[in-house]
Amino acid sequence: MANDNKTVTVRQISSPQRRPAAQRATLVGLGLNKINKTSTLQDTPAVRGMIAKVAHLVRVVE
Repeated sequence: MANDNKTVTVRQISSPQRRPAAQRATLVGLGLNKINKTSTLQDTPAVRGMIAKVAHLVRVVE
């Protein structure tokens, strides 16, 4: 697979309070639970989809 060693780092920029439970669960799945916490994950289509679902709560760090 071509994406074996690619990673993406995401930082939580907003609180999940007053958000649907599915969005809170997605943040936990990404390894985030507090504002400004970062998580480095494998760059897969599944992870990109999770990031897209909570794009308003996270930022991809370059």
